[in-house]
Amino acid sequence: MIKKFFFSMLLLGFLWFLYMVFIERYLLQVNTYHLSFPNLPIEFDGVRIVQISDLHYGFLMPMSYIRYVLATAMEVKADIIVATGDYVKKSKSKQEIHKVWPELRKLSAKYGVYMVLGNHDHSANEKLSLQYLQESGFSVRHSARCIGWSSRRLCIGGAGDFTEDDAKIDLAFSNTYSNDFKILLAHNPDTADLSYQTKVDLILAGHTHGGQFRLPYYDKALILPVKNKQYDFGMRKNSRGHTVFISKGIGWSFLPLRFNCLPELAVLQLHRAKRNIKIHD
Repeated sequence: MIKKFFFSMLLLGFLWFLYMVFIERYLLQVNTYHLSFPNLPIEFDGVRIVQISDLHYGFLMPMSYIRYVLATAMEVKADIIVATGDYVKKSKSKQEIHKVWPELRKLSAKYGVYMVLGNHDHSANEKLSLQYLQESGFSVRHSARCIGWSSRRLCIGGAGDFTEDDAKIDLAFSNTYSNDFKILLAHNPDTADLSYQTKVDLILAGHTHGGQFRLPYYDKALILPVKNKQYDFGMRKNSRGHTVFISKGIGWSFLPLRFNCLPELAVLQLHRAKRNIKIHD
């Protein structure tokens, strides 16, 4: 009986391991989040933003799956597409960069596509990643692009990566007006705790992967690669009261597994109404 029990436990453990590595990591969710802002221009009430983060194309993240994720993002038919970095996995390698960017450049949306880089993009090859980002026409690194007219504008700016670049948040929004509705793209959510003067209405980040392995019942991550451990995933506030949204992202970092933490494409629908709820599509 004891031998049968231990054999059963070993078998269950092995099946659980296979699930974490080969099943849950590919069960893509499209999650819709509703966020409200009193100063959102009425013209953008209901605007939908799809966020792509942490693709980590490379080992155990094949191009077929990357294409599936990007196609799914396009099928959402959001008004805006943003991407918050870590498009490749391997360090000190140009190969993955050369392969993933032609796919990223196929993205399009009604009000445009906006991108920044993550730490893995820099460690793979900073010069080449910056070149592809700039040539794509999607870059908002250290700059902002605005949609709308006169006093009713929505501006999307980008920070440099928290560990591998200079954030330069104020520089990004230096050509915007004080009453513009401002969205900051920042790969690492710790960027939200840096010193800056600009009033930012919404910060979109990734990097954490939601922790990848979350304890059931407690819904806590065992490992989070950020200084501020409150920044795991979902909606948070920084010390200035600015709204920070952290996507669970797509790929993997410290181990090629996910448990109780499905990969996601986040669809953020902005409202003037006072509601903050999450819906799983």
